Amino acid sequence: MNNSILSRLDWLSIFLYFLLVGFGILNIYSSIQSDNALSLWDISNVAGKQLFIFLGCCITLPLILYIKSNLFEHLSYIFYGISILSLMGLYVFGQTISGATSWYSIGGFSLQPSEFAKLTTALVLAHFLSAIQTDLRRLKDQFKIVAFIGLPMLLILLQPDAGSALVFLGLFFVFIREGMNLRWLYLGILLVLIFIFTLLFKPIAVSIGGLLLISIAYFTIRKSFNKKSPFLITLGICVLFSFSVDFIFNSLFEQRHRDRFNIILGLDADTQGIGYNINQSKIAIGSGGFSGKGFLNGTQTKGNFVPEQHTDYIFSTIGEEWGFLGSCTLIILFTVLIFRIIYRAEKHTNAYRRIYSYAFASMLFIHFFVNIGMTLGLVPTVGIPLPFISYGGSHLMAFSFMLFLYLNFDSQRLS
Repeated sequence: MNNSILSRLDWLSIFLYFLLVGFGILNIYSSIQSDNALSLWDISNVAGKQLFIFLGCCITLPLILYIKSNLFEHLSYIFYGISILSLMGLYVFGQTISGATSWYSIGGFSLQPSEFAKLTTALVLAHFLSAIQTDLRRLKDQFKIVAFIGLPMLLILLQPDAGSALVFLGLFFVFIREGMNLRWLYLGILLVLIFIFTLLFKPIAVSIGGLLLISIAYFTIRKSFNKKSPFLITLGICVLFSFSVDFIFNSLFEQRHRDRFNIILGLDADTQGIGYNINQSKIAIGSGGFSGKGFLNGTQTKGNFVPEQHTDYIFSTIGEEWGFLGSCTLIILFTVLIFRIIYRAEKHTNAYRRIYSYAFASMLFIHFFVNIGMTLGLVPTVGIPLPFISYGGSHLMAFSFMLFLYLNFDSQRLS
């Protein structure tokens, strides 16, 4: 690797990456400790496996940085096609774990294609959106974008894995940055609110209430409406969606996800059943106090009170052993990394590289926000890991490669 590339590298992001992964491995190691001390270098335990995968990722970093970014751009559709085929292949060759057919079993390791689909979808969207002939104001191009995102989302939802599918929605932030009309964002927020209120109340009540509110809004600011058609279409979509919420909730969400939604919305209070994970997670985080109990000294962690603590609930280990101070530090590190990527992306003169960087930042934010909210009981548990921190080989590899590609593109930008 020549000196010119080294001088242009985003060393702050590299430092944050090593810091986050290293901190993650330490907390994974702590979460599996009991009375019998385990070695960090033993790949028979999850901490050793995570360290082994991390070292493997580090070996690929110079190679990815050396490759010209144009190659990734030219191969975007091929990578996307391979990831779609790998998702479809799960229904024939996939391994079912915890009710979801999301993995390929290869030797002693499992590979989760949905993690790599996030990377390839970001690449293909960057290629499509950066094309001269693409116009986000055209309905035809908007439908193509929905198709690019919707296809992997649908295949992942059918596994079923609602958590991984949810992450793809973060890509809509990219479209707004690139000039898509904000009405799609408003419609998305409106549909989310309708979904929540329909679960709390009856569809007919939500529909009538929604009709009244939208009608009042329309007649209040109707001078800003050029045509009645968009208003009527939006109204129709909202009413139809409200009556389809029950089908979506009961057909596309697993029972465990439905139960967790009910707990978050206050429709159920089961601290010993399905709500046990969230309850124990909050107890662990709260017991950490301001400065924490210290590394390897978490009583909730060592007592295995929090299930899946080394994966989705790793933040509870951090809260207990590192306290409010350590938790806030972690949040600050993630915030700095996300804003660093966005800041550097804005300096790109190449649209493809800028759009990819925004896509990566968006997915990173969704994972970060939902996972921490999940462990604090603010959002339902949907099985989303904390990037670079939670245990998961496929997840660590996919997000490492996404970061390495960002570093590659960033090093080749014009200042």
